[in-house]
Amino acid sequence: MRTATITINPDALTHNLMQVKKIVPTAKVLAMVKANAYGHGVAVVLPALQQADGIGVATFDEALEARQLGWDKTIGLVEGVFSVDEWQQAIDQSFSCVIHHRPQLDWALENVPSANSPTRLVWLKYNTGMNRLGFNDENVIQAANQLHAAGYQLILTTHFANADDRDHPLNAIQIQRFADMLTVLRDNISPDIRGSLCNSAGLVNFTDSHYDWVRPGIMLYGSSPVNTKSAYDLNLQPAMDFSAQIMAFQTVKAGDAIGYGSRWIAQQDTRTALISIGYGDGYPRVINDDSYVSVIDANTDDGNNQSYPCPVRGRVAMDMIVIDISAAPENIALNSKVVLWGSAPHVDEVAAHAGTIGYELLCRLSARPERKQV
Repeated sequence: MRTATITINPDALTHNLMQVKKIVPTAKVLAMVKANAYGHGVAVVLPALQQADGIGVATFDEALEARQLGWDKTIGLVEGVFSVDEWQQAIDQSFSCVIHHRPQLDWALENVPSANSPTRLVWLKYNTGMNRLGFNDENVIQAANQLHAAGYQLILTTHFANADDRDHPLNAIQIQRFADMLTVLRDNISPDIRGSLCNSAGLVNFTDSHYDWVRPGIMLYGSSPVNTKSAYDLNLQPAMDFSAQIMAFQTVKAGDAIGYGSRWIAQQDTRTALISIGYGDGYPRVINDDSYVSVIDANTDDGNNQSYPCPVRGRVAMDMIVIDISAAPENIALNSKVVLWGSAPHVDEVAAHAGTIGYELLCRLSARPERKQV
């Protein structure tokens, strides 16, 4: 049977959440579970994140799924709602919403939920420099005044454009703009207005700017959010093991090429193995020659599985890849496990070899691999 497997470790998720809480011991945590919990599966992830104060999602369907799975704390729609009908449904489902432009503000003002409704808590989005979503200086003050007068509890929020690059000059500008605006709103509207500035990278890089809520995403899943520290530096554990098996062996003669485009040519006779996985499963098609996988040898005398890093050779196909097993023992068996990412290589390494980021690899996994949890 062809085998490509995604195995999720809930204990790693809980561990990573605890690392977040160590960094931000006083702030509340809105754990991001959008995009099917970054490819990990919402149903598996939610029980492991019970010590978060709430979860954030991008779509209404994601919010409904979380509620149906029994999540009874805050569910925040980080893009808000897309129609007045969705606003009414958000009230019915007790969702909390971001408000980032005038139509959403109008829907909220024209349809105010009851005093005890969780939808009374709104996340007012302020554009501090990313220039995607959010009100400008004048409009955010006006919106805050109107929402407060209508009885809403406010969390001023914004989003970094470059939080992963600590020294980018826009970070200091955004931090200052946010601090100044929050002071204005607290001084002139209500001292109870709260703040939420930091995503994963922000909460690691800007420890003086955590405010009342942080919004970790990628670091919960064991990937580093910053470009100066690895996941291991941050004591994060990978929550996903993506693996397949050896399906066949070949010896490629010196001078012969491998795969589509004949892009890799053997310089000497080379032992290779074919792996039952490809871009149809979610492994990146475009990777450089530094990319590798780990072949697990279960045939050791002491019963401890030995891991061997083996480089990927040739172009990744839809259903299979070829690896160089010259460094592995001669008796590596058919159907031996091959780790595409997990502890080694880490998904951040694979992403770097593919010229992208771990977020993308995790989120674009296909439905084809079998899913398990440990």
